[in-house]
Amino acid sequence: MTSRTIKVLLAEDQSMVREALAALLGLEDDIEVVAQVARGDEVLAAARAHDIDVALMDIEMPGATGIEAAAQLHKELPAVKLVILTTFGRPGYLRSAMESGADAFLVKDAPAAQLAEAVRKVLAGERVIDPTLAAAALAEGANPLTDREREILRAAADGSTNAELATTLHLSQGTVRNYLSTAIQKLAARNRAEAVRIAREKGWL
Repeated sequence: MTSRTIKVLLAEDQSMVREALAALLGLEDDIEVVAQVARGDEVLAAARAHDIDVALMDIEMPGATGIEAAAQLHKELPAVKLVILTTFGRPGYLRSAMESGADAFLVKDAPAAQLAEAVRKVLAGERVIDPTLAAAALAEGANPLTDREREILRAAADGSTNAELATTLHLSQGTVRNYLSTAIQKLAARNRAEAVRIAREKGWL
């Protein structure tokens, strides 16, 4: 008796990486890559069109991040299993991925056999997390920033002034200044640029 083929969607903006992953997974008898996209905002439509079982997604993509795409898929197609595969082994990303509904979180340098096995495991209802990242996430603790603080820090990353941020975010300059000051304090940073850098390094933005 032949087991059912697992239909996989690959979402990765780097074509060489995407094609390599597709080729590696294609060597597995029970896995078929039925769709490939290069943008996060193309994931949902492709998943619907190809009736996939598992979505394998990078974090950094144009249109929407893999974490944002995972959250949307989890909401719209809850039966689809979600695997986040990333170069960025940041503890904050792991927490965000799990909160978005991801079933697995692996780094890209994981062996191909491990990736294929993760696809099978999530379909069987298991959760697969890179053990080094899991330990780092526990040691790091939760993201101390509120949603609003994260929003303002992200907006400030391009060097916008408080006045520009206030206009963009429809807030008063005083409110923007207060949120930035609190975020800088929480991250033990010297200024907003350092706060942005620290938050990004930890995967909190």
